[in-house]
Amino acid sequence: MAQKEEDTAAAAPASQNGEDLENLDDPEKLKELIELPPFEIVTGERLPVNYFKFQFRNVEYSSGRNKTFLCYVVEVQSKGGQVQASRGYLEDEHAGAHAEEAFFNTILPAFDPAPRHNVTWYVSSSPCAACADRIIKTLNKTKNLRLLILVGRLFMWEEPEIQAALRKLKEAGCKLRIMKPQDFEYIWQNFVEQEEGESKAFEPWEDIQENFLYYEEKLADILK
Repeated sequence: MAQKEEDTAAAAPASQNGEDLENLDDPEKLKELIELPPFEIVTGERLPVNYFKFQFRNVEYSSGRNKTFLCYVVEVQSKGGQVQASRGYLEDEHAGAHAEEAFFNTILPAFDPAPRHNVTWYVSSSPCAACADRIIKTLNKTKNLRLLILVGRLFMWEEPEIQAALRKLKEAGCKLRIMKPQDFEYIWQNFVEQEEGESKAFEPWEDIQENFLYYEEKLADILK
């Protein structure tokens, strides 16, 4: 599969994925200190604060962010009309499978295939072409699946192959949009680890709204 981000961190790391790092408000410093663990798919209910602050930041140039974080909500509607919701997150290491494919391989099969499934993904970056193809194939053969994908950044959006893949996602019925500041706040509240007995308020970074508008315009141009 294609690598998920263009560049990788080059400097000697100090800890994994930003754990126990200083200068969290300096993304370039974080990039220099990030160390990737062995290639694997990681799952859980809540991701560490430092992972969120670095990996989900909607920067224009995503140097050092060479894996995907995917937070998901699965709502299953029973015959009686009751809705049961489950949530969690996945992170990938771009060697065996991307987080999008891992969701279909490991998370979705755990649910009863009969009822209608409304699935929402909050993803650090948009799918690569191979993942988009897997999403389309799954949607085509799973008629009771509805998928909304919210992304922090657009992955290699200038590439014609990526643009075509995003348009095909739309044609297949997948809803795709850029995360607003309120969506990042939702991730913070529902998917990020909090200190025991303490819930800190989400603190938007300085250019969060500006970068949202930048990516929203790019996506609109691609999908029109």
